[in-house]
Amino acid sequence: MVIVLRKRTLILCFAVAALVAFILSSGRGETLYALNYLSSGNPIYKGDGSRPRVAFECNVVWGTEYVPAMLDIFKQHGIKITFFIGGEWAEQNPELLKRMVQEGHELGNHGYSHKYHSKLNFEQNREEIMKAEKAIERITGVKTRLFAPPYGDFNKTTLQAAQSLGYKTIMWSIDTIDWRGDGVDSIIKRVFKNPHNGAFILMHPTEDTIEALPVIINGLRQRGYEIGRISDLLNE
Repeated sequence: MVIVLRKRTLILCFAVAALVAFILSSGRGETLYALNYLSSGNPIYKGDGSRPRVAFECNVVWGTEYVPAMLDIFKQHGIKITFFIGGEWAEQNPELLKRMVQEGHELGNHGYSHKYHSKLNFEQNREEIMKAEKAIERITGVKTRLFAPPYGDFNKTTLQAAQSLGYKTIMWSIDTIDWRGDGVDSIIKRVFKNPHNGAFILMHPTEDTIEALPVIINGLRQRGYEIGRISDLLNE
């Protein structure tokens, strides 16, 4: 059977194609990409790319001795970031957790006991997330709504469990790999290898990170980037 496309149908197809091309060329495609992921349950690797903004995300389950210095640096530079907190760490360090909130930082959920979430079933995933949520809320009054799986390890079950609890699963688009101990220069080079609008920049509390942060902050600002929290780039 031969299907004959009418002239009106062809015109409509061309119009739709032109609209899509306009959105992508105008930078709105990045925004639509982010907004689509917000409601899909898929992991979010970057935020709204329509403006020169990046977000810092710091996973905290160890490196406690370096957290105060990190907070000092962010305060000195007028920066608010997102800290993803392990539940056990929260219970062991309530004052540092409270300080994060007092200084305007965003708290996210990093699971309770830093497990590989792809190895957990649906209920175990939920339990890890809920235990961390309750620990953080009990100390700060903050109810977390962003979840960063430990080790960046997840599967479909993890995503479904997080979404069932009202969470968005957050990953990253730039990884400092600061935990590996490759040195300050390596951390800086990884950040500036491919900085981009909407980037989520992952870090941890380490001695090298503390030394690298002022260079990274100043370098990003010199390139015209604003630095903020994950939710700032999710239009929330």
